[in-house]
Amino acid sequence: MLKRSRKIGLLAFATGALLAVTPAMAEDASATAAYKDIQATLGTVPDMFKTLPDVAVAGAWAEIKGVQLNPNTALNGKTKELMGLAVASQIPCQYCIYFHTLAAKANGASDEEIKEAIAMAAIVRHWSTMLNGSQVDLATFKKQTDDLFAAVKAKSQ
Repeated sequence: MLKRSRKIGLLAFATGALLAVTPAMAEDASATAAYKDIQATLGTVPDMFKTLPDVAVAGAWAEIKGVQLNPNTALNGKTKELMGLAVASQIPCQYCIYFHTLAAKANGASDEEIKEAIAMAAIVRHWSTMLNGSQVDLATFKKQTDDLFAAVKAKSQ
């Protein structure tokens, strides 16, 4: 009985060790494939990807490629990059601001559109500060907003 127990224990240990090692190798392979695809798509692999652990590279690249760089999404590239700039301005992130400003311009955004995106971010931030800081009742705010949009819709008909 003891021999059988040792065999089962050894088998369990070996299986666990194999499972622990196998995903790491698969992740390394997926990181290598992602790096190759990044290179092929962008012409270089920016250092920002190299800050990630190997297990995160493929997922991060898939997210960027699937949404931000994908021309077949509901939002066009200019809109996505202006949104990115507006959010980056609020975080604030100097890296993101620089990147999304250039990306917005590369996607056809004018200087005026860039200014407007940043101004919209500032307006939203301002009113968020006012409403949250003043502890405006959310249910009342929603009711007033619904009434406002109903009145606008009725007026336009």
